[in-house]
Amino acid sequence: MINRFSQRLTSLPYLLLMSAPLFWAGNVVLARGINELLPPVAFAFWRWVTATAVILPFAWPYVQQEWPTVRRSWRILLLLGILGISSFNTLLYIGVQTTTAINAAMMQTVMPAMIVVFSLLLFREHITPGQLVSVLISIVGALVIVFRGDVAAVRSLSFVVGDGLIFVAVALYGLYSALLRKRPLLHPLTFIAVTFFMGTVGLLPIYLWELAQVGGFPLSRTVISSILYVAIFPSILSYLCWNGGISVVGANRGGLFINLVPVFASLLSILFLDELPQLFHLAGMVLIFGGMLLFHRFEAKSV
Repeated sequence: MINRFSQRLTSLPYLLLMSAPLFWAGNVVLARGINELLPPVAFAFWRWVTATAVILPFAWPYVQQEWPTVRRSWRILLLLGILGISSFNTLLYIGVQTTTAINAAMMQTVMPAMIVVFSLLLFREHITPGQLVSVLISIVGALVIVFRGDVAAVRSLSFVVGDGLIFVAVALYGLYSALLRKRPLLHPLTFIAVTFFMGTVGLLPIYLWELAQVGGFPLSRTVISSILYVAIFPSILSYLCWNGGISVVGANRGGLFINLVPVFASLLSILFLDELPQLFHLAGMVLIFGGMLLFHRFEAKSV
């Protein structure tokens, strides 16, 4: 069923490539909007419990068929589950307790630079001096947002904890993305089902600790619908939309659509959270996007 759904939608690649960033932006804005109703680790934990329960029936035949490979590769699959599932969204949800959804979304645009950094550190991937400078410019752009354009805050290393946590989350997801080259050769549904499950198991001890500290949460209609949204749209449908679109138009052209995340998040934040972009957001985005455009120019020249 999921395969047929994905195949039908690949006839609309640009719609797919716009849908995935919209779902991811909705994840950030929703997390900020319900932060007083649902503890952040509980939100992350029940998101992945639900997403695993939804995807597992479709993935189970492939998991059974490829179980020997899963068993042999459990260490790298566990690491990818911890980095990509347990860590990233949990830190994001904790971060938006004290920072804005706009900040959280804009800092995610530095992720391509983080992937380059970890690919260089871990795999000695070739990078020219110009490309390295471009990456550093993008990271400086993210730090402008973290420190909110305040030079005094940089000198005193004073920043909102939420901004710092989201910066760490983005770095960890960059590490996850760089390590994907080590993933075993598995059917996509096997891979996401296994990493969803392992990431959920990795979250369980932290969730139990949070539960002991702050207690549970009321199962209101808002809470249930929020969990269902993040479990289905940014977790599963975004994956299918993104991969379906990339498979048609290619990674270089399709990858540019990731930059729609802060655009959609800013619009949603203005509409639903009454947040407004500030001047430091503009400065940070100019540096982030400028750095990545320079990177691609140097990349084209080096080919």
